[in-house]
Amino acid sequence: MTDIKQKKGRVIFHIDMNCFYASVEMAYDPELKGKPLAIAGNPEERRGIIVTSSYEARAKGVKTTMPLWQAKRLCPELIVMRPNFERYRIASAEMFKILADITPYVQPVSIDEGYMDVTDNQEQQNALDIATNLQQKILNELDLPCSIGIAPNKFLAKMASDMEKPLGITVLRKRELPQTLWLLPVEEMYGVGEKTAAKLHAIEVKTIGDLAEKDVYQLKQVLGINGERLKNRANGDDDRPVDPDAIYDFKSIGSSQTLPHDTVDETEIRNLLHQLADNVERRVKRKDAIGRSVQLMIRYHDWKTVTRSRKLQTYIESKSDILHIANELLQQHWNLEPIRLLGITLQDVEEKQNVGQQLDLFTYEKFARKEKLYSTIDALSDKYGKDTFKTFNGNKRDQEQPRTSFQKDFLDDYKK
Repeated sequence: MTDIKQKKGRVIFHIDMNCFYASVEMAYDPELKGKPLAIAGNPEERRGIIVTSSYEARAKGVKTTMPLWQAKRLCPELIVMRPNFERYRIASAEMFKILADITPYVQPVSIDEGYMDVTDNQEQQNALDIATNLQQKILNELDLPCSIGIAPNKFLAKMASDMEKPLGITVLRKRELPQTLWLLPVEEMYGVGEKTAAKLHAIEVKTIGDLAEKDVYQLKQVLGINGERLKNRANGDDDRPVDPDAIYDFKSIGSSQTLPHDTVDETEIRNLLHQLADNVERRVKRKDAIGRSVQLMIRYHDWKTVTRSRKLQTYIESKSDILHIANELLQQHWNLEPIRLLGITLQDVEEKQNVGQQLDLFTYEKFARKEKLYSTIDALSDKYGKDTFKTFNGNKRDQEQPRTSFQKDFLDDYKK
């Protein structure tokens, strides 16, 4: 575990890559530079929504999550490319390596953003020079633009990095908040989503400044403990350390997917559940983890979304166990209306090494039956090498590229 020092007068950077997927494609093919480019899913399916777009496309009104047909109507000359997550993953690892050359206190939070604590670097160079050199190094070596927020804590650094794009460097000091942060609408505050903003509006909190000055008791009545947390952040208070090991903290592992069309076809739905359970099992094994709660998410044709979960007496990890519970939840809670999206999540996840296997009679018999199989697999692996059965089956799924930037299995690639 990395030694995380709580420092007074900290200097924290938030690095936010600009239009990351589109920028990586432009670095890979310079002929795309200066053109309206969008990264999107399969145009033939409804999943064809805009993942990200270049600033040239954004100038024409193209936005993230916009349906592809709408984007093309706004920008007929739009160049559309499917995501290449392996390419983005490699670029991300190279970017984080550059950050790690400056300080060991680097905390990736997604494929295209992360925090740095450069407090100790102040003795050699001031923060603005460090940021300027870092931004230029990423641009020169990777041909990728980024914005950097500089502040005394993670929240303010995150807010600062959003204030000037592309290629911006913004310093946000606590004493300047009344003239900078507090004037912004509360929905522009990091951590305030659409539903939270609506609740805040209902109690006359319109700006971040209103939130900073609001009575904490009233906020807790509306938002619970999160109300006090948001008020503290609005006042520039955030003592969270930059933790390089935070990427290993996880409590749930899930997978979801939109169907090509709304459907009540049970075969199609069950096939998707198989695929989702397979994805979850693969990610669980990659983390060498187990979980003891399964959640099923169903989004209907009208976008109404329900989630149902079941807590188990024992930990599970296999596709068959995950799928069994998911199928039961579907049978109990599906109202037979057309389904748009399904998701399966294994919750209450722990690393195997941290969990002592508690065997009741049933699990003991189950493990005993499998012991012979495991021994056979181990013997074959010793003889023919690892992943013997995957090779025989032509199964390359463990080498699959991540589907989204929110899948975080790869965020320590830069350390390898």
